[in-house]
Amino acid sequence: MTGTERVARASSQAAASVDPVDSASAGSGGRMSTDTPAARPSAATSASSSASEAEEADSGDPASAGPESPEPMSYGPVSAGHRAPASAGRSPGQAPGDRAAAPSSSSDGQVRPSLIERRKAATRMEIARAAAGLFMRKGLRATRAEDIARAAGIAPRTFYRYFASKEESLGPLFAAGAQKWAETVRDAPAHLSVAEALRHGVVQTMTPGVGVRPESLQWVRSLLRLAEGSPALLRVWGEACHTAERTLAEVLAARNPTAPEAVVHPADADADAPGARPSDVPPPLSPGLRLSAAVASAAVRLAVEAWAAGDDPADGPAGPVALAVRNLDTLHDFPWHTQ
Repeated sequence: MTGTERVARASSQAAASVDPVDSASAGSGGRMSTDTPAARPSAATSASSSASEAEEADSGDPASAGPESPEPMSYGPVSAGHRAPASAGRSPGQAPGDRAAAPSSSSDGQVRPSLIERRKAATRMEIARAAAGLFMRKGLRATRAEDIARAAGIAPRTFYRYFASKEESLGPLFAAGAQKWAETVRDAPAHLSVAEALRHGVVQTMTPGVGVRPESLQWVRSLLRLAEGSPALLRVWGEACHTAERTLAEVLAARNPTAPEAVVHPADADADAPGARPSDVPPPLSPGLRLSAAVASAAVRLAVEAWAAGDDPADGPAGPVALAVRNLDTLHDFPWHTQ
């Protein structure tokens, strides 16, 4: 079976396994959040723009919406409810120039995004789901950014505030699964070793019917096959994986407090000196922690990519969970605790 035939087959399976998007949810996307610095030159123009975009959203054709996207999975399709690390930079799909509102802290010590950031994340995810549905039904080349905007119920100019291209609009779907896996590793029982926590995260987030719906896995397979023939989409996938490594490195640092977590900088460094690190940017993690995160991420990423390239069922011995656990097991001598 050729690569093109595999893509077509996986796409048809993914499209057939999910229901059409509800017209109400598609129409609400344009009213979720258009509150970005670019959209607010003044109070008057902001009110006018919001009203105009709401009208455009209401006039969208519900029938143009693609099939409903599944929930995020590991290294597949950041959701609004996920807790982003404080050091995270611009999230995939965040409009260039957007400034994050001050996050809030909860009783468990975790930093949670502000209400505005959660709304923006929800809007990005709605757009990403609309894009994925259209890519599955029409193909990547035949889908325009304007088509995605219409399916998501927003104005084209709103789409471009969040994404620079149609390929980039899949960033939230790619990033959310990796974020979910890292959070599951972080929340794994404290008595587990790093290696055991990594395997725990894989099983809890990638097992069909446990951490992800079987239909979601078909979407992952289809989207990764599309990426094989699109350098732009492959770049978005790579950027999402790279961002996930930083998140996982922070998780490993928290689970391994004896490891050096950051490069030591002089306490009296001049913050105003040229090239100085901004006060709101955390110091870099140690090379050892970054290596650990990169190795673990690669083990899982390669497993998912290998499964997506074939036709084996997701719950079999050649499924993504089995392959990922096997890859992690080959690293049993890796010095996770000495990095």
